[in-house]
Amino acid sequence: MGSSILHWNCLREFSLNICFFCAFFSWCTAQLIKLIINFMRTRKIDLHYFHSTGSWPSAHSATVSGLATSIGLKEGFCSTLFAFACTYAIITMFDACTLRLNSGKNAAAFNSLVKELGKEKNYPFLKEKQGHTKSEVWGGLFVGVSFSLVAMSIWSKYFAQ
Repeated sequence: MGSSILHWNCLREFSLNICFFCAFFSWCTAQLIKLIINFMRTRKIDLHYFHSTGSWPSAHSATVSGLATSIGLKEGFCSTLFAFACTYAIITMFDACTLRLNSGKNAAAFNSLVKELGKEKNYPFLKEKQGHTKSEVWGGLFVGVSFSLVAMSIWSKYFAQ
């Protein structure tokens, strides 16, 4: 019975974790924007964009910047936790527009070579859209910070104790 109470307390506490929800819904917002942009371009709803990587805005950047912003607003911008979250965000965004972007370019070259050699049956095609351009990363940063500023403002006004 004691472990059951602990379990429900953990779920209740997690459900009140505004920083997690800012990060998660920043990701959702970025993915929804991708879906809308694709719809405006093609006039077709492609749900693949809701869980895809790459494209504008970067959902990775939105997630980590949303997390860092909400932590900064909740815990203070001089806190150790904010420093950790901000460092994590910088590393993630740098990785997205360098390593992951180049990985995608290498995958495109590999796929082209495999296709040219007629070896499609022997080698699976690699995912080419892995990383982000700098504008996609900046777009994700804007989405994450903006979403968290609005969400934290609402949360502090109506839900903070």
